[in-house]
Amino acid sequence: MRDSLIAQKAAGHTSGFEHQNLDERLNPKLIFDQPKSIIAIALAYPSRIKQRPSRTKLKRGQFARASWGNDYHQILRAKLNCLIEQMKAVAGSEARFKPMVDTGELIDVAVANRAGLGFIGKNGLLITEEYGSYVYLGEIITNLGLPADTPIPCQCGSCTRCIDACPVKALLGDGRMNAQHCLSYQTQTKGLMKAEFRPKIRNVIYGCDICQQVCPFNQGKNFHLHDEMEPDPEKVRPELLPMLTMSNREFKDQFGEMSGLWRGKKPLQRNAIIALANLHDQSAIPQLLAVMKADPRPMIRATAAYAIGEIMTTTNNDILAALQEQLEHEVATGQPDEFLAEFRAAIKQAKQLK
Repeated sequence: MRDSLIAQKAAGHTSGFEHQNLDERLNPKLIFDQPKSIIAIALAYPSRIKQRPSRTKLKRGQFARASWGNDYHQILRAKLNCLIEQMKAVAGSEARFKPMVDTGELIDVAVANRAGLGFIGKNGLLITEEYGSYVYLGEIITNLGLPADTPIPCQCGSCTRCIDACPVKALLGDGRMNAQHCLSYQTQTKGLMKAEFRPKIRNVIYGCDICQQVCPFNQGKNFHLHDEMEPDPEKVRPELLPMLTMSNREFKDQFGEMSGLWRGKKPLQRNAIIALANLHDQSAIPQLLAVMKADPRPMIRATAAYAIGEIMTTTNNDILAALQEQLEHEVATGQPDEFLAEFRAAIKQAKQLK
């Protein structure tokens, strides 16, 4: 595994979200005194909402399933701590524990596989027999000696559905991926999204489920076992236009308990603008023009200009003039070339329309 992780980093395939100390990712002895066992858990989350959001005239985006309900980090930590308290009551005061969820040092899927919870699929996710890959993972390092379970070998066989379905070819075919290309990663970046990825996210404003949706092991898997994981249709399928002008307080009130807010408001607003472009929502142009002119964040203004250029279908001199005027303002205020390029591209597209 060490060689694989080193190769991934050398190839530029890591996201940067991983724990950066490779030795600590692979050796529990470096992060816990005298570890003897690791207890792994997997909690199933829903793959479908029970009811659709209300019907309105506004276009909607969507959050990937792993961000539905309350923040899974908090849910799993609470359950791990509950488990720890129960074990302490049995094992006594000498027992020690270190829980972690997703953001810890260890590699969750590798730990879960070693613990026999499931196998690592070609999409790099843990696939369980009962729940497919729709599971959150967590683990506890302890100084208690516990019986070992047997790792489960990959059962994907010759199936390549996830590899074939990935619109950006991020999956390498052996359980590894180019995380820099993964659409889930792209929705979580903070700068301009690269042009090649924008159409690929469709109307998804956080995460990506494609490689899970096509997996044969996930067919028919939909478990609503934990109330705190239950998705609110209005939150996981939000109206896009209102998102563009939400204050920090409004954004937190609507999405604050979801794990998808961990990167802040700006990436989600950027993604909402791109989603409007992908949906070719003509009714969004007035709001996008307002955002392009008034939003204090250059990246958001530039993304709004991009969306306007994508949505326009006929020549409109007023919109063209607004784009040109805003470009002049961006130049005058010394904005970076990558932002200016979005305005110039939108103007070029607008001039080519009839």
